[in-house]
Amino acid sequence: MPTSDLIFFQFEADFVESLRCIPMQVRYKLDTCGVKLKLEHWHKFATDDRDRLVTHPCATGQDIADYREMLQNLVVQYTGSLAKDLPIAPEPPWLQADQVPAEVQDQAAKFAVAIAPSHWAALSPLERFALCKLSRPGHENRNFLPALREFGLKD
Repeated sequence: MPTSDLIFFQFEADFVESLRCIPMQVRYKLDTCGVKLKLEHWHKFATDDRDRLVTHPCATGQDIADYREMLQNLVVQYTGSLAKDLPIAPEPPWLQADQVPAEVQDQAAKFAVAIAPSHWAALSPLERFALCKLSRPGHENRNFLPALREFGLKD
């Protein structure tokens, strides 16, 4: 599937065509399969390989195992060594639809936004994941406000 046919968040629009950064949907899959992919690895991958990492399923147990194997094979192919493991959260906050993580609320408060539990629950797991990732301490949070707007949480 060509990159132009894929669905990305609007706040990622500045790098989607070239896939120069790792898009949220791939970062979600990385956290799901437990692989820490560095941006330098991503940059070494051919466009077709990046597209495959975007489109390949990573939902069921078998999908997750297949995705992890495919990803590690690519990293070895391009770098000569495996990517590091990433701990897999047993109950990641983006899958907890009933509670807004404190980090997300704290970051939202900087923009005078309080995310109601009902609004959090109405978001997709990928949208919740994006807000969790964009609210981490030490992370460049410039896309947090655009994400709030895109997800209908701020005017």
